[in-house]
Amino acid sequence: MIKLGVLKEMAAGEARVALVPDHVPGLSSAGLTVLVEEGAGEASGFTDQEYKNKGAEVQPRQDVVSAAEVLLTVRTAAAVPAKEWKAYSGLKEGAVIIGFADPYQSHPAFTDLSTQKVSLLAMELMPRITRAQSMDALSSMANLGGYKAVLLAADHLPRIFPMMMTAAGTILPTQVFVLGVGVAGLQAIATAKRLGGVVSAYDIRPEVKEQVQSLGAKFLQVELESSEMETEGGYAKQMDEEFYRRQREMMNKVVAESEVIITTAAVPGKTAPTLVTEEMIQQMKPGSVIVDLAAERGGNCELTKAGETVKAHGVTIIGPTDIPSRLAFNASRLYSKNITSFLLHMLQEGEIVLDHEDEITGKTLVLDRGTPAGDEFRDRLGL
Repeated sequence: MIKLGVLKEMAAGEARVALVPDHVPGLSSAGLTVLVEEGAGEASGFTDQEYKNKGAEVQPRQDVVSAAEVLLTVRTAAAVPAKEWKAYSGLKEGAVIIGFADPYQSHPAFTDLSTQKVSLLAMELMPRITRAQSMDALSSMANLGGYKAVLLAADHLPRIFPMMMTAAGTILPTQVFVLGVGVAGLQAIATAKRLGGVVSAYDIRPEVKEQVQSLGAKFLQVELESSEMETEGGYAKQMDEEFYRRQREMMNKVVAESEVIITTAAVPGKTAPTLVTEEMIQQMKPGSVIVDLAAERGGNCELTKAGETVKAHGVTIIGPTDIPSRLAFNASRLYSKNITSFLLHMLQEGEIVLDHEDEITGKTLVLDRGTPAGDEFRDRLGL
């Protein structure tokens, strides 16, 4: 039987866990022995006893590492800050690690894992195809991000979202502008509407207009000549700086009129485009709030500081990098479903099969027994 390990996350402040107790029986039924590090789920609300009740074995960290043939993680490799990275000492040669790995940059982790002849699969590389919908962890986490971003804005805004008519007078609704209409953007629109805000949204992909309008928001139409707006994987394509400059000029008016701005525009592996400039912020009303969900990738707002809340020109700018961790219970449940679905996809007759030709496995494979899965990773990771 394959021994599957689940560890407490090594990245500081990461409260999620890769596997929740409810998904242990399904893995056991598939022939896997589930080993969970002591306290792995405590930060997200799952006790050791709950894991035991579902059939998992709870053990000290090093016992799990040394026995595991497959490790399920939330953050691994370059998704763990270099100063916090610790090699999986004692991990079996040829073991398989699955998790968010940020395989877009060089990092000491990749050398360590290559030396250990580990196979690494990155959840953020999951293709956006119908067969992989249940495995799409980026979408799961983005959904939570869009929801929480609006609540963060509401908490910092010195006014309420809905219109309120009272004997003392009428309070006008908050004007909300959502930049980027992917999964996070759509959830932000829906949440802001539920709170009573008047919402408008913009995305470089005109085909999302119908989705925006179906949620009761206004779609900002920016007429710009451009090439294909969407990548093969279903993400917004990175455009050149001239495109973004012209785009910013056309958005000046709506930014100035907005009291809440939620930005979500990110291109995997690339620096996030700057959409909201300091000049735009200067035109916003005092007390307005910007929540920049692209903060971890440099931010869509020129003044964003990743992991911080700053004030500039009377505007509060929030750059969260840990939203899924703030919602660790729900985020862990969703992620656990994603990663177990992926694992079971690769399980064939009791063995994990890393099929390079499979559209799902092949796209997510970064290292195969320590060897980069393609020239792209060899050059990028410095291996």
